Amino acid sequence: MTDRDRAASCQGPYGGEGDPGVPDDCGDPARFEVARHLRTPLRVCPVHLGPSLLLADGVLWPPGIRLIR
Repeated sequence: MTDRDRAASCQGPYGGEGDPGVPDDCGDPARFEVARHLRTPLRVCPVHLGPSLLLADGVLWPPGIRLIR
């Protein structure tokens, strides 16, 4: 685990990719990294893991999820 992993904050609920009505992040520490097609992995907290799998752009199926603590 690197310092970057520990310092990552949640990008939930869906990655905040420029949608004006969607907040950029929730501010909680990210615990999971969700793999996405042709996009950077999405780092999310436990609360936003489910919504990100269902609603974020480019999420692979079956999902690739990595614990980053």
